[in-house]
Amino acid sequence: MSAAEVDRLRGPILRSVSRSFYLSLRMLPEALRDPLSLAYLLARATDTIADTVGPPLDLRVDLFRKLAGAIQGTEPGATALNVRSLFVSLQSDESERTLIDSLPAALEWLESLSEGDRREVRTVLQKINAGQLLDLERFGSGEGIQALTTAADLDQYTYLVAGSVGEFWTRLCFAHVRGFSNRGRGEMEELGKQYGKALQLINVLRDAGADLRQGRSYLPREELRSLGIKLEEILIAPEAVEPLLAKSRDAAESGLNAGLDYSCAIESARVRCATALPALLGARTLALLRAAGSKAFNERVKVPRTEVQSLMIWAATTFASPRALRKKFADLSSG
Repeated sequence: MSAAEVDRLRGPILRSVSRSFYLSLRMLPEALRDPLSLAYLLARATDTIADTVGPPLDLRVDLFRKLAGAIQGTEPGATALNVRSLFVSLQSDESERTLIDSLPAALEWLESLSEGDRREVRTVLQKINAGQLLDLERFGSGEGIQALTTAADLDQYTYLVAGSVGEFWTRLCFAHVRGFSNRGRGEMEELGKQYGKALQLINVLRDAGADLRQGRSYLPREELRSLGIKLEEILIAPEAVEPLLAKSRDAAESGLNAGLDYSCAIESARVRCATALPALLGARTLALLRAAGSKAFNERVKVPRTEVQSLMIWAATTFASPRALRKKFADLSSG
């Protein structure tokens, strides 16, 4: 494929679907940018397919499976053309419409990566797609409120769609960044996994109210049952689930601390700052969620754009030491 098409994918298209991730990537060595950018774009594209309302569920599942197979190289590349022809016009968001339109080019880019990077991208997408498919099959019917059953289901979900990304990031960094960490690869993979799971759990907590209104819940039924509350009652009396929210926030905080330890173990200042940014934003989001409590079900909890920009400027201009990162993390956690 042409260099211009690759530049378009890793430039304006990536920037349009994730500005903060795009800016974080600018801090990283060039060797890391392509596999990380492409993995993000493919995961975002398959997530968009899964979330598209309109086509019957069985058709969405079938095409999702075929697209996931095309990413793995087990389905013909023409699959992307079929997916594009059906789904591109169904996207109301212009950025996502452009992303779906670029699926064939993204698969061409995947084939052009080095063998090692292509293998890593396929490995992490296999796990992410498995989590997305579980979501699609569980929630895609739109019939009533559907929910995860057990805490183990939630743990599996957060691992597949985000914990696996921490492992992927770690393997790429050990492959491409000389003297990447002062800790061993196995320890870093475990910290990275816990880090990714925590970030996804924060997303679950932040979006819990909106998800319920759309007929889905990642709050496990068994946990709700122990509190004597039904899914249908949460939006009416959200304070009843505060014990579960508090427990989940504590779990997320523990995972963010693992992410901070992970980041502080990185020797390269540039890679350290890019890796720490999600933990810092997560700490601030978690502080806002604690302050909102059960009100978060009916209020949009989000770090203001000005704060995000300020934090990114701080990271980009200071290349903070582990000590400075820990201080900033503590300040953000305290609100």
